Amino acid sequence: MEIGFFTMPIHPIDKDYKKSLSEDRQAFLLADKIGFSEAYCGEHVTDSAENITSSALFIASIAASTKNIRLGTGTVNMPNSHPAAIAGQIAMLDHMLDGRFNFGISPGGLASDAEVFGNLDKDRNEMFVECIDMVLEIWKRDAPYNIKGKYWNISTEKTQMTEIGQGIMQKPLQKPYPPIICTVVAPFSKGLIAAAARGWHPISANFLLPKWVKTHWPSYVQGCEQGGFNPDFKNWRIAKSIFVCEDRNKAKEYALGNGSPYVFYYKQLLTKMLKHGRANLFKENQDMADSDLKLEDICNKLILFGSADEVADKIMAFREEVGDFGTLLYAGHDWADVDLAKKSMELMTEKVMPKINQNIGIAAE
Repeated sequence: MEIGFFTMPIHPIDKDYKKSLSEDRQAFLLADKIGFSEAYCGEHVTDSAENITSSALFIASIAASTKNIRLGTGTVNMPNSHPAAIAGQIAMLDHMLDGRFNFGISPGGLASDAEVFGNLDKDRNEMFVECIDMVLEIWKRDAPYNIKGKYWNISTEKTQMTEIGQGIMQKPLQKPYPPIICTVVAPFSKGLIAAAARGWHPISANFLLPKWVKTHWPSYVQGCEQGGFNPDFKNWRIAKSIFVCEDRNKAKEYALGNGSPYVFYYKQLLTKMLKHGRANLFKENQDMADSDLKLEDICNKLILFGSADEVADKIMAFREEVGDFGTLLYAGHDWADVDLAKKSMELMTEKVMPKINQNIGIAAE
């Protein structure tokens, strides 16, 4: 099992913006330094807590400072941009990273982003499909372009001067294009079936209960079979909220106590999900009333904390419940305590993952 990093960072809204961006960058650079295999960041334009406004721009800012880690958008919210802009920016980013890039995409889930871009009452799933289809078509063909759709039209036919380069769009370094990754945030996801049928790979969100994460593998297999692809568990990524500290009392306090960045994270998410009718993600029973949801219960179920040995055991128990998967994505949270946050990541690579992989190896024998 590989260890990666995924963050849709939720910071206190009164935290200095420059500081939060700096700490988010440090997390990615640390992940590269200590051996994480890949790292993703989310994007939201209208959220002062989730305040990375462009995942591509953020990744570009650290491209030259990383050496081995693959970096990914987590995700580009496709309906909120023009497909030509996305195609050009992602192609450039793939070259900047010398092919160490994964292209994470989604329709976007933040209602205020949809509103600000004028998409609140539109079919954003339909927009998402049209947008990615146009991006891939741009990368597939040569200029001039004349691609027509319901939401966008793309052409350079009137103004092309291809002999001097005008009207020609760049293509990614990886051929035919970078690996496409989709976040999966719903139980029994039909979107995952459609994505897998196109050869795209899933990230199961860290705010889904294990019983709902488990439903993603059959959907992925079904989609792969429809598209003629071999379903490989190594292509399944699962994000989890994890905190490792050798002082167990300190681990519990940082993960679940007053002022915990983890509790703050899930409080923000629960508030949003309740508002927009998506709190089913936190329910063991889909018939459960929203009013019966308790933040404390959610945190106890979704945050894995403790010593390195305890966390390794909890991750193995989680794997036993949901099935085998290829990459565990350590979910990034606000660095309320910088030293503790860094040490937790270091303990993941130094102690937790070696124990997990040793146990997997023993079980395989």
